[in-house]
Amino acid sequence: MRFAYAGIDMLGTAFDTLVAAGWTPVKLFTRPCDGIVDFNDRVVATAARFRTPIQLSRLMPQDFEGLAREGVECLVVAGYPWLVTGWKGVLPYALNIHPSPLPEGRGPYPLMRALLEDRRSWGVTAHVLAPAFDTGAIIAQENFDLDVNETHDSLLTRCQLAAGTLARRLSQDLPQAWENATPQGEGSYWPRTTDAERTLDWSKGVEHVLRTVRAFGSLETIARFGDSQVFVQAASGWRQAHDHAPGALVLAYQRHLTIAASDGYVTLTGWSTMSRQQTRAMGR
Repeated sequence: MRFAYAGIDMLGTAFDTLVAAGWTPVKLFTRPCDGIVDFNDRVVATAARFRTPIQLSRLMPQDFEGLAREGVECLVVAGYPWLVTGWKGVLPYALNIHPSPLPEGRGPYPLMRALLEDRRSWGVTAHVLAPAFDTGAIIAQENFDLDVNETHDSLLTRCQLAAGTLARRLSQDLPQAWENATPQGEGSYWPRTTDAERTLDWSKGVEHVLRTVRAFGSLETIARFGDSQVFVQAASGWRQAHDHAPGALVLAYQRHLTIAASDGYVTLTGWSTMSRQQTRAMGR
């Protein structure tokens, strides 16, 4: 099948899987990435290998006429920030691969909130592109249980693997899966997480603090203690009675900082005084 792909590396396993399954990439729609959180190196390299044209500007309704003239049958969207409309009546198929078990977790990037809410299962969904984000009929879904110590980074990896599995299934019989697509229920929309949500709250105890660290992983949480602020990627901790005020720096040893939580201690084992964005801006 001749197809176009709109997305970045986040779920780029879908792009690679469709190409490996024999689908022909006709055009890649992607966007500039910061090289810190967002990347498109992988999808660009795949496109280059097949001499597939690349468009960095937003995919607009008028682009579909050109895709149709090129014989494109399907547009696959994954990790693309802009709403895509105007395909109906021009292309036979257009679908989005979203990293949540829709209809739960609609929104731009639900992975952190899934861990903040201590969800015990998760999934990735392929759905028909609709006029509103993440609301189209479900074509296929890949679900899995979450580990009690799941991190953002492990969950993202599992979503990437699931996206590849979904793409493989769809490559085998997209017309039948499309015909059997089922409308979504009411569901839920999850906005982007805020800086307040990624700031460690020492008053809520060790379990809450460590869950927050895991939920953001390499995307970093913010830890404040005394007059200091650091950006945290990894930590460990334990519950223990003590008389320190929550948020007090109890011990600094080498690169480890131990902070009092309300019911124990948390040791920051991976942290920096600058965020990844600040470090990148300074060229380090």
